[in-house]
Amino acid sequence: MAEGFSPDSELSEIISKLWDMDDNKCFPGEDYELDLQGYVCSSREVGDDHASQSLFKFVDEEKVFSRPTYKAFRALLDNYEMDLGEAETVTWEERQENHEFLTAIMETEVMKEAHRYLVSKGAAPEDEGRFKGLLHGIWFKMFRKGGSSSPNSSSFEHVFVGEGRGEDMIGLHNWIQFYLQEKAGNIDYHGYFRRETIRDDDIIRLLAVQFSWKGVRGKPLCSVFIGSSPEFEIAAYTVTLLLDRNGKLEVNMGEYEVELTVHSFGSSHHRKLGTAYMGAARFDDYAHKRGWHSK
Repeated sequence: MAEGFSPDSELSEIISKLWDMDDNKCFPGEDYELDLQGYVCSSREVGDDHASQSLFKFVDEEKVFSRPTYKAFRALLDNYEMDLGEAETVTWEERQENHEFLTAIMETEVMKEAHRYLVSKGAAPEDEGRFKGLLHGIWFKMFRKGGSSSPNSSSFEHVFVGEGRGEDMIGLHNWIQFYLQEKAGNIDYHGYFRRETIRDDDIIRLLAVQFSWKGVRGKPLCSVFIGSSPEFEIAAYTVTLLLDRNGKLEVNMGEYEVELTVHSFGSSHHRKLGTAYMGAARFDDYAHKRGWHSK
């Protein structure tokens, strides 16, 4: 265990269990391949490009997006305006896609276990329909953000899609969205910066990346959890939220030492996520001290 690392035992137990039982996660060499290229460190000028190629060499889209939860997740990503200055209009078709995604993830063992656990803690209704309603309220209910006069954001949009604020890109911590935006030419990957978790990782999962967004540099660094399934991330962040954890939380997730960051707002019955993401504990501490951390 890293020096000074003090994991939350309750969160570590349930999140490790969810991670271990998730048979829908993706693996390098099978589902995708990375090309890390240049290393971005504090001695280099922030914003320099140390990667001439994309971060993702390939993603086997036919294989990955044939999986029900990934397919349903991908369908949601184009439902949002990534500029916070733009009001959102939610169509009937988009509402259907939200419900189809929730139905798909609720059929997985990961979400079933998360539901069972939350019920055992008195943090969620036992009825599956009511629980799906709770999930919909957390993740898809629109709210006003950034001084907007009309609803322009949701927890799902910030955590998984990413949002533009002036010349900055905030959020965008999801590896699938990063890949799709990189493929579309909206992201120019500049290089990586990460710290080991507890060993020399055979499979890179927690990665910090630097990138520019549509030719304008966004936040210098952000954390991306590579290969995680949509249902695992929804489950992990929902459990953390409904257990009333808030802020930066140290968690053992299987073999990984993770800093899980969750910022919530709203009343207990209408809780929303301002942000939620995972990063390698040592990286996040290092980056936070230097003011690099993505919000």
